[in-house]
Amino acid sequence: MKAVVKTQRGEGHVEYIDFPEPDPWPGTVKIQVKATGICGTDLHIFRDQFPSFPPVVLGHEFGGQIVALGQGVKNFQVGDNVMSELPVTPCRTCRYCKTGYQNLCPNRKGLGWSANGSFAKYMIAEEQMLHLIPVGLGYDEAALCEPMAVAAYGVIELTGVQAGDIVYVSGPGPIGLLAAQAAKAEGAFVVIGGVDADSKRLALARELSIDRIINVMEEDPAAVLQSLTQGLGADVVFECSGAEAAAAQCLNAVRPGGRYTQMGLFGKSIQLDFNRVVVKELHVQGVFSSNWRSWDRALRLVSQGRVRLKPLISHRFPLSEWRQAFDLLWRREGLKVLLFPED
Repeated sequence: MKAVVKTQRGEGHVEYIDFPEPDPWPGTVKIQVKATGICGTDLHIFRDQFPSFPPVVLGHEFGGQIVALGQGVKNFQVGDNVMSELPVTPCRTCRYCKTGYQNLCPNRKGLGWSANGSFAKYMIAEEQMLHLIPVGLGYDEAALCEPMAVAAYGVIELTGVQAGDIVYVSGPGPIGLLAAQAAKAEGAFVVIGGVDADSKRLALARELSIDRIINVMEEDPAAVLQSLTQGLGADVVFECSGAEAAAAQCLNAVRPGGRYTQMGLFGKSIQLDFNRVVVKELHVQGVFSSNWRSWDRALRLVSQGRVRLKPLISHRFPLSEWRQAFDLLWRREGLKVLLFPED
């Protein structure tokens, strides 16, 4: 089969090549990938800004259909339409696995960076990591459920956004728009900010009924948030762009005693004035991947129509045109870009 493979460490070294078609082993299923999304992590792996263990097939956001079962699989059948959580082969014995945080398991492997992922016609996933695609949801929308689970994990489970909170989301990319929708679903008043290059994304945020839209090159987020809160600032900020300047703006925009949650990957070390964390007594939270609870919450929100996925899909490419799709995202001309494996 053809696959998009990181062949060795270093910048680049990603190729569309022949790769062995996998067979399931005990406890796993073989999935025909119907649609798969490009994540910012895939771009970071291309540039060697995120760890990978080549040769490895990239990709972890997908919707597909089970075509074969490994020995011992009991809860799924051939023909089931499924998605998968990111961790593969968590150890199941460490503190994090036993408490439901397989995403933090120090011994785990992850789809698309240390285990072969979804940028191929076929892939393998563990039974315990699978979720059925809800009835009425297409494969293309299913490919957005993994980032939606990340958004639900960060917004609802870790940060605990509540009705009435004033929330600022920095960066109207896929994660930012999903986080904004999750916060709206919890009853927050949501402000989202982006730069000139984000004009189409900000327009989409307006279509998604986000309460206030900011071009941060024309308006100061801190001033806007203070005007909405009698001079205090946002109760919660979510930094979703992975930009150093945006993180600094978020530290200014959040109120004393507020919550700062980092969702975007920077891909490098950055410098921030953490004195502001001290003098504001901020609660700082990171978000890495997701867990079963956040998947369950995300799928409920999508099934109830409280979060919309399809409007985020901007482009579709055959898998063989993966490089054009990557280039489009680097030029910030796309939002959620999907790849479709070919026969």
